[in-house]
Amino acid sequence: MRVAEARGVVPLEPAAALALWLDTERWPTFVEGFGHVTEADPSWPEPGARIGWESTPGGRGKVTERIVERGAGRVVSQVFEDALSGTQTVRFLEAPGGAAVEVALEYALARGGPLRELADMVFIRRALRDALRRTLRRFAVEAEDEAGLR
Repeated sequence: MRVAEARGVVPLEPAAALALWLDTERWPTFVEGFGHVTEADPSWPEPGARIGWESTPGGRGKVTERIVERGAGRVVSQVFEDALSGTQTVRFLEAPGGAAVEVALEYALARGGPLRELADMVFIRRALRDALRRTLRRFAVEAEDEAGLR
């Protein structure tokens, strides 16, 4: 398994930041490459609930996420898409002025042939890390709006 990670700080308490992160109506404003929801369990975001979404053109395609665990300041979900599958863990920790946010995607590539390891080291892991960082930057803007700072 490989890991892509990103960290940031937002001006919301951890519980409020977690609630914003799980609000699928807000995903178009911060999730990198998010297009639209195609299906959602009515119990989202409770453990076991699934959501399916399509990316923007040229993106990840169809993505399915299933909540594995949700607790105080933490959510773990399984992620399935054409190119990879994995486990995403998002933690929200107390920090001065708000919450520190940590996102880690532990993943396995679904395809790639004999050069898969090299492609992952050189291109894929960096692209995933950069996408997570862009998501967190946009999430911070949404958190500022939520906190009334913009």
